[in-house]
Amino acid sequence: MTIIGVLAFVLALLISVMIHEAGHYLTAKKFGMKVTEFFVGFGKKLWSTQRGETEFGIKAVPAGGYCRIVGMSPREELADADQSRAFVKAGVGQRLIVLGAGSFLHFVIGFVLLLTLFSSVGVTSVTNTVEAVSDCIPKVANEACTSRSTPSPAKDVGILAGDKITKVNGISYSEWIDVVTIIRASAGEQLEITIERNSMPINVLVTPASRDLDGKSVGVLGVVNTIGTITYGPIEAGAKATKYTGEILGNSLTALFTLPAKIPDLVRQTFGGEKRDVEGLVGVVGVARVSGETAETDKLTTREKVATFLLIIASLNLFVGMFNLLPLLPLDGGHMAVAVADGVRNLNAKRSGMPKPAPFDVERLAPITMVVFIFMAGLSLLLLTADIFNPIRLNF
Repeated sequence: MTIIGVLAFVLALLISVMIHEAGHYLTAKKFGMKVTEFFVGFGKKLWSTQRGETEFGIKAVPAGGYCRIVGMSPREELADADQSRAFVKAGVGQRLIVLGAGSFLHFVIGFVLLLTLFSSVGVTSVTNTVEAVSDCIPKVANEACTSRSTPSPAKDVGILAGDKITKVNGISYSEWIDVVTIIRASAGEQLEITIERNSMPINVLVTPASRDLDGKSVGVLGVVNTIGTITYGPIEAGAKATKYTGEILGNSLTALFTLPAKIPDLVRQTFGGEKRDVEGLVGVVGVARVSGETAETDKLTTREKVATFLLIIASLNLFVGMFNLLPLLPLDGGHMAVAVADGVRNLNAKRSGMPKPAPFDVERLAPITMVVFIFMAGLSLLLLTADIFNPIRLNF
């Protein structure tokens, strides 16, 4: 099963890369640019076919891909027929759309996978259905009931195992965490709770008892709820997918800003024998390994394995999309920054009554590009070493 999980991850990664490059390809063709190559992978060519003016193919190293558009630099020598189709000859807006299309489709992939997760596959969570009702409410969790213990409010009002709590004070809640939040904030305060029993609604008035939790007094009903798979309708699933897409993008941005600070820890964990931090940096090989372990474990149901896999691929796409927008060459974001600079120069020239300046020559930034490339290559090598010799392991 491990190899199946790894192969599934590699396939999903390659499909994501192909969709990313398709974004560049389709928008470039839409604006009349000439695209000569569309390849998934790097290194030695394994297979290719010519379709019109574009060569499509696969290369040996499945670590990315590229779409070659003519005229990315003003220095590039082009045939007379291709001059008007050069990338640098396009308007700034068109260049930004072509460059940003790849990341945009990563965001779309991530959102669609999360939408599928919430609407079809489902997520494992505590449900609103009561599994057991406590006899009492000890002052401290896991303490045995005694004659001095507070009676269970749920038992007192007749709540039974199998009842489903659907409303609190007339407001419907589909997630148990929302109900718990209200109960914890309502110690000693009467609540109207609606339960569903045998498909019939029943309203009960209950006052949550008080219990100490981390030094604070919180309200408790005295119920233990079931754990199950929850799916959502289209509107709620869309809202949740939107929320989690935003949260993952925010976390990705934070991770990118804090990345340099985590490198020393990664070095110690790689060469010093320290345990890998599950919240630390991980490379593609490490993520593939996690996918394999997820597929292999017998502690997850098939549905939970699929849900975990979808979450991994969605998170990876959202992170890669954000990473590609960094304003650093050779990333798409670096080329977008150059296009924006061209737009500012064009606007200043127009305001000053000067001729439109020539597009900025990105090759002048080759030393900076090389520094970024060396840093990325070095980090990739470090992550590869860490993921092979001191991998992150999941505690299933």
